[in-house]
Amino acid sequence: MSEKNRVAQSAIMISVFTLISKFLGFIREVMIASKFGSGMETDTYFVAMTATVIIVGTLGSALNTTLIPIFSEVGEKYGHKGKLVYLNNIINLVIIVTIIMMVLGFIGAPLVVKILAKGFEGEQFHLAVKLNRIGLPIVMILGLTHVLAGFLNGNQIFGPPAIAGIPYNIVFLIYLSLFAAIPKIETLMLITVFATFFQFLIHVPAVKHMRYKFKPRVDFKDPFLRKAMILIGPVLLGSAVQQINVVIDRTLASELAHGSLSALTYASRINEMVIAVFVMAITTVVFPMLSNAFAKDDTDGVKEILSQGVNIILLVTVPATIGMILLAEPVVYLFFQRGAFTEGATNMTSIALIFYSIGLVGSSLRLMLNRVYYSFQDTLTPMKNGAIAVVVNIVFNLILIRSMGHGGLALATSISATVTTILLFISLRQKIGPIGLSGYFNSFLKTTLASLIMGFVVYVIYYRLGGLLPDKKLVQMLMLLVSIMGGMLTYFGMCIILKIKELQLVMDKLFKK
Repeated sequence: MSEKNRVAQSAIMISVFTLISKFLGFIREVMIASKFGSGMETDTYFVAMTATVIIVGTLGSALNTTLIPIFSEVGEKYGHKGKLVYLNNIINLVIIVTIIMMVLGFIGAPLVVKILAKGFEGEQFHLAVKLNRIGLPIVMILGLTHVLAGFLNGNQIFGPPAIAGIPYNIVFLIYLSLFAAIPKIETLMLITVFATFFQFLIHVPAVKHMRYKFKPRVDFKDPFLRKAMILIGPVLLGSAVQQINVVIDRTLASELAHGSLSALTYASRINEMVIAVFVMAITTVVFPMLSNAFAKDDTDGVKEILSQGVNIILLVTVPATIGMILLAEPVVYLFFQRGAFTEGATNMTSIALIFYSIGLVGSSLRLMLNRVYYSFQDTLTPMKNGAIAVVVNIVFNLILIRSMGHGGLALATSISATVTTILLFISLRQKIGPIGLSGYFNSFLKTTLASLIMGFVVYVIYYRLGGLLPDKKLVQMLMLLVSIMGGMLTYFGMCIILKIKELQLVMDKLFKK
């Protein structure tokens, strides 16, 4: 099977599982919004989760981006048995490191909350500290989850990591539908820990099937362990630098009107759904392929895999950007506005979603390009790029927040992602030579043209034809579905007319499955 076919086939499989997971996750967010609203308690919960996510995100990104290339290298030299020995070393090291991080996190929780949300005072501040401490076990659980997922993906086993979000969301849905008659934010954080543990468990059978048995020891003399520790340094710094963007946004939002922080969180979750369902599927498949090609010194293979990944990402994210900009308000209104989630919360969240959407293409391509650098075991370039992203984000945050409030914070994030993605393309061309930038630009122009025509059709169906119908929620829901289906058919038709080959490849594999 060619590399292009393998990318498309595996990405479709992951996308289907991830789509189910994200659909359940979307229902989870809707139910949380309905039960808890968009105010002081949810702001506090999201700040507490942000503190945990910063730690986990930094560690998880570092593990994912260093483990897979090294697993490929170990496999080339010592086979599957060598991979199992290396996996055991990494698991034990992560357990030691995360225990230390949890202890430090518990002690430093008040300081962390002050940094993340300097606008929190009194009861809200103490609640944030309490929630942060309750959620600390997530650090170890997700650290181990990232290790197991990296091992499986490195062996091109994508199923368990892809479905991991399903049990995670089911735990939330059971709690919110059956046991949250009197919602309590502390219980929600406990459920988050419990759900994360189920997310970890889903990986265990597949790893055991590959003949892994846990042994409580670490061989610090393992050369690959030392190599990982050398490579992981710049990745940790780069990931930490990227998390600074989140910290800055949350800190500034905590000083704006109540609900600003929650609005940014809900909007980013919707925006990230596209990335998680489609873009993460592509990069998850592409990364081990890139690492294997690098281990074999196959530069042409790297370029072929990169080309396929970038063009499929453009095929998905360009129309998604147009669609979310047009339909941000009705989507938030129809799915979130109920119970404690008011009309004001809908307005704030839809504004944030529009501005986040502008950076969807840049954010998605940056994720892909970072994987390329990591497959080369180049961890310095993404780190430097992350530092540039923070500087750009801070500058535009301070400029835009004055006139645009929380919407300015979302727009600054989008500008930062777009600028740094362009810089990554330039650096990659200097590193490995011509990478077909003209082909990417041609694909971008075609998908943009098809997306604009799609957007016109969506606008006419939902806003013009829908405006003639009764102003009922059910009617609006039906018109939203009709406009989305009409837009999709228009987009696919235009892609066929414009001869966008990636669509044909994906559709062939989809119908074959």
